[in-house]
Amino acid sequence: MDTTQLKITGMTCGGCVNSVRRVLLAVPGVRSADVSLDQGTARVEFDPAVARPEQLSAAVVDAGFDIAA
Repeated sequence: MDTTQLKITGMTCGGCVNSVRRVLLAVPGVRSADVSLDQGTARVEFDPAVARPEQLSAAVVDAGFDIAA
């Protein structure tokens, strides 16, 4: 398993955190997603043979949030 951290902008409440967590966990190969509203981050553990960091970022963007550089 690999771990990556995404910097997410646009989250304003607990509902946003739940939405981000849900879309990340829906990506095949994702084992866990720990999303923090205070820090604006998501720590994602995933199987690199199945998922790529670009897929994780795309899932967050498709859900209406932004990834900071």
